[in-house]
Amino acid sequence: MALNFKCVYIIVVALAITSAVDKGNFKSCEQSSFCRRLRNAKPQDADFVLNLDTLHVSDNAVEAELRNEEAEATFKFVLTSLHGNIFRVFIDEEKPLHSRYQVDGALNGELQVAKLEVLERDKEKVVVRSGDNKAVITAEPIRIEFFKNDVLVAVVNDKGLFNMEHLRPKASEGEGEAEHTKEDPGAWEENFKSHHDSKPRGPEAVGVDVTFPGALRIYGLPEHADKLALRTTQSGGLDPYRLYNLDVFEYEVDSTMALYGAIPVVYAHSDKNTVGAFWHNAAETWVDIGNSKDTNVVSSIVNLVSGHQPENTVDAHFMSESGVFDLFILMGPTPKDTVRQYASLTGVAPLPQYFALGYHQCRWNYNDEDDVINVVDNFDTNDLPVDVMWLDIEYTDGKKYFTWDPIKFAHPNAMISNLTSVGRKLVVIIDPHIKREGGYFLHEECLANDYYVKNKDGHVYEGWCWPGSSSYPDLLDPKVQDYYKGLYSLDKFHGTTSDVHIWNDMNEPSVFNGPEVTMPKDCKHYGNWEHRHIHNIYGLLYTKITYDGLIERSPDRRPFILTRSHFAGSQRYAAVWTGDNDAQWPHLQASFPMCLSEALGGMSFCGADVGGFFHNPDTELLQRWYQTGIWLPFYRAHAHIDTRRREPYLFAEDVRMRIRNALRLRYALLPLWYTLFREHETTGEPVIRPLFYVFPNDPNVVDVDNELLVGDRILARPVTEAGVSSVSVYLPGGANEFWYDVEDFKQYQGTGVITIPVTLDKNPAFYRGGSIIPRKDRPRRSSSLTHHDPYTLYIALDSNKSASGTLYIDDGQSFNYRNKKYLYLNFEFKDNTLTSSLIDKTDYPTDAWIERVVILGPPAGINKAKLNSKSLGTVSLETSYDGENRSLTVRKPGVNIREPFTLKLH
Repeated sequence: MALNFKCVYIIVVALAITSAVDKGNFKSCEQSSFCRRLRNAKPQDADFVLNLDTLHVSDNAVEAELRNEEAEATFKFVLTSLHGNIFRVFIDEEKPLHSRYQVDGALNGELQVAKLEVLERDKEKVVVRSGDNKAVITAEPIRIEFFKNDVLVAVVNDKGLFNMEHLRPKASEGEGEAEHTKEDPGAWEENFKSHHDSKPRGPEAVGVDVTFPGALRIYGLPEHADKLALRTTQSGGLDPYRLYNLDVFEYEVDSTMALYGAIPVVYAHSDKNTVGAFWHNAAETWVDIGNSKDTNVVSSIVNLVSGHQPENTVDAHFMSESGVFDLFILMGPTPKDTVRQYASLTGVAPLPQYFALGYHQCRWNYNDEDDVINVVDNFDTNDLPVDVMWLDIEYTDGKKYFTWDPIKFAHPNAMISNLTSVGRKLVVIIDPHIKREGGYFLHEECLANDYYVKNKDGHVYEGWCWPGSSSYPDLLDPKVQDYYKGLYSLDKFHGTTSDVHIWNDMNEPSVFNGPEVTMPKDCKHYGNWEHRHIHNIYGLLYTKITYDGLIERSPDRRPFILTRSHFAGSQRYAAVWTGDNDAQWPHLQASFPMCLSEALGGMSFCGADVGGFFHNPDTELLQRWYQTGIWLPFYRAHAHIDTRRREPYLFAEDVRMRIRNALRLRYALLPLWYTLFREHETTGEPVIRPLFYVFPNDPNVVDVDNELLVGDRILARPVTEAGVSSVSVYLPGGANEFWYDVEDFKQYQGTGVITIPVTLDKNPAFYRGGSIIPRKDRPRRSSSLTHHDPYTLYIALDSNKSASGTLYIDDGQSFNYRNKKYLYLNFEFKDNTLTSSLIDKTDYPTDAWIERVVILGPPAGINKAKLNSKSLGTVSLETSYDGENRSLTVRKPGVNIREPFTLKLH
């Protein structure tokens, strides 16, 4: 009878994931007691006062006692100046009944402090300075104003909403029952009943408001299927943006609901400055957003009539269920500065292997080994490039990870060899739920060694996921971390090679029968931390273990990992995708703002399932998705098990042709993508960028999120609407900014909105004037076959008839680049002369050479070109204009890409 119930349960769950999201499965703020009480709190509800008589000053920080007299609670307040124009505000209880959790794993190593000096101090305030940054700390109530060059850019606790809920023993008893402060009865019951020891934690929520004077918009808080610019949630009936990693089936767009990732960073932007705030907390978090332009409609009308326009303000109210107060203020002053400041805290994505930037083919599930090889063969037969084949959960033996189905995938080594022999790789899925089955080595070893998460009663927690009854590794335990990463060794995970890479899914963690489809908050982890304290870093820990395991398995290869759950710092280990999207136009449209938000949050390596995971796209939507997907860093098609097969070779030739053209454009631009990822690793700049990032002084771009910039060299505005014959494109920069259509090289000026006629063959994108874009234009079946192919340099001239660009080259797979085995080149075009030089004094042997130079917006009257290099001497070259003189081509310069040269037009 029990077995039948389990089977029925799995069927019910499987059916549930094919229908639209049931909002009733997930909490609203009103249903979350800590969110409800913090959101409804008034400034007078909590009175926290700094005792500046206790102020201690060091070279880099100021410390003082912070008191909440009503709660009889004492806290330690520390403001630290960090290298790179960052302030950190840290507050923790002095003598807590229970320690508050402090996030471990998000920050990238030790923080670098900076010099701080006290300018003035008295009993009411203290003023400190670090470089051109200044902080004014007011004592009663606590309030911190941050200034950049004496301009106020951020205020912490401007609205008086700072609170750290505090539990203290009864004065007469000291332990046992405890008193708590200002919360509703449901809150106490919610927390009390989850504890079985003699000292219940009680409410321990923490929150604060951060105001950004003068800001026009605020961005960040991935992951949400929403617009790039965050909407006002403090009015209009919207819930705050929720950060709580959840498995949300077929999620809705235009929603503040929680999804799979939680990165608590925001950027407040105006045409004058940009400033950020990073809320370093791993518990369930809600963020209320306010923008005075939205909330003060009546006063705005009055001000418009009167001619008085007050300064706009945005604010964010962070509310977390537990944890210390740990807030970083990123002082900017530009979008580039703030994003790089955040990267200095949480790290960057390491350079991926070259293949990872190619096209990935996936579905749930390819049936067997023959199916996998037949798919690749059909790609080759139809001249469609593909780099990676993916296997979802059905490749395993009964959904037991680190195993292979003994019938369908009986010869994994042979299958992998067949893939690698034609330049392809394999990715397989490894999820955190472990099947509770006797004889399964992983379950037996976790059980024997006490590696599982416990329930509130101290027994091994049992939940439900794809295998049925499952338990979950306690990733906080160092012994579990060491054990789990060893599972990826070739001796343990039989049938794999260094060409097998990993997909970590369901790692929120997803628990089908758990509250909100995840693990109960009162489950216990190593260190006696409850799941409520660490929930949002579970996926981060899982991918770090996977990364370390792959490094141990193949020390000479850069790992490729895709994760669904993520947190601040996840970029150091994995790429991310936008999860279980739907084959609908709004989901295609959402892919740009979602991935742009992730990029601002450090996760540049982002993509969306091409075609939509759920349901069946019509051919128009499928083609447009392929055309759109080439402009996102991670480019993978994926589909649900119940969908029709939709590999591109299955469609009519006209559809195949359009998809083929999109794929070929993606592969032609791989040198640029690879260069941008290397530059991201060295500078922290995102690979894809919203328009406001590159054009911060243009107020017209603050809401544009149907366009993006690849680095700062290509602007993409794909067609994401059904049945249209034209699209509107905003070209920024003004009359002196030139943009060139990628396909026909027609020149446009950056003077605002233009209308571009489109057919199904048109995928609007533009080279930015002043850019040099390296491409490899010879079609190949995979990226590994292009390494020694020649380059074409596309030189898009600006209004001064000049341009510049970079190119990065290495072996595409190993860590040898960290030992100076690479080429990093700079190209400059000026005064009709192209110059190539080494940026870094390094070397890497390559046979690749320059096949063509194509100059867009070229000078008139050019008849020839002369190339000069050490190996070739002086060589005279042919030149030709296209029919409309939009481009000039210099054919076969023939010089090796690693060799400095000059090419002069005559």
